[in-house]
Amino acid sequence: IDTRMATLTTMFPLTAAAETEESLSPTEAPQPEYLPPDSPTSEVPPARAVLGELRVASITPSSVGLQWSVPEGPFDSFMLQYRDAQGQPQALPIDGSSHSVMVPGLSPSRRYRFHLYGLRGGKRIDHVSTEAITAAAELEEVLSPSEESEAEQPQPEPHTSVAPPTRAVLGELRVSSITPNSVGLQWSIPEGPFDSFMLQYRDAQGQPQALPIDGGSRSVTVPGLSPSHRYRFHLYGLQGGKRIDRVSVDIISSEPDELLLPSEESPLSEAPQARAVLGELTVSSVTPSSVGLQWSVPEGPFDSFMLQYRDAQGQPQALPIDGGSRSVMVP
Repeated sequence: IDTRMATLTTMFPLTAAAETEESLSPTEAPQPEYLPPDSPTSEVPPARAVLGELRVASITPSSVGLQWSVPEGPFDSFMLQYRDAQGQPQALPIDGSSHSVMVPGLSPSRRYRFHLYGLRGGKRIDHVSTEAITAAAELEEVLSPSEESEAEQPQPEPHTSVAPPTRAVLGELRVSSITPNSVGLQWSIPEGPFDSFMLQYRDAQGQPQALPIDGGSRSVTVPGLSPSHRYRFHLYGLQGGKRIDRVSVDIISSEPDELLLPSEESPLSEAPQARAVLGELTVSSVTPSSVGLQWSVPEGPFDSFMLQYRDAQGQPQALPIDGGSRSVMVP
């Protein structure tokens, strides 16, 4: 009897301790001290999808270009997160086939920390981070006073070389689409290639803007313009960080009432029927400040697409999209 009582006395404290430990919620449970806060594998069980290094590809006063690799994958999509100049969290959804992104709307001479998450099945599989400091606000090379005065003239600026001639040449910069608040631009490369491009212009308030573009691109959409305003765009071709060639074009954004929204009265059936068919338009991602959309083209192709909607103030917005795209992020 004494032996059994001693055994029971020993067992009861062990059982109580076990019950206490099992009652801890995930937030109460002790966290391993050896895992850093940004550990890429602490969110979900490990999977065969790995993000490579996140590096800075380009920096301007108002934007940062980022690039990354995927040694093992694929990922369904990516999510870039950071805090803006006011300390507010921002999230930028990215298509799973992309390995680069341009983050606009930043403030000059400010440090930003970017976190890139790889998602699969709606779960975060991996995570990489990097820091960047935006360039100073003084963009002396964007538009000189003489160029500003020339922009008032209707004739186009002749093709000029910014650096000593090399075997990389920009073709004509032409306008592919115009809306009240955006313009689509296209160009060719008769001789190349270029490492990257830089599009520069002044906004409606006269502030210099710079848009870095990947070297494989031949078109770009410039959002955030003002209706009925004259803009002059300068496209620079870069090699080894140096400007090799430049082409320019002038445009005037269209009037606000020229925008034709998808009719609340009738569907988009005005054009003659042809062997080009759009598949279902689906939502791929949602954040407080953006929506990612995807679609298919069962029969085609289409030359281009136009996404139209009304903003929170009820103003019509239009986003031109390249004909080869099957997804878009609406910021």
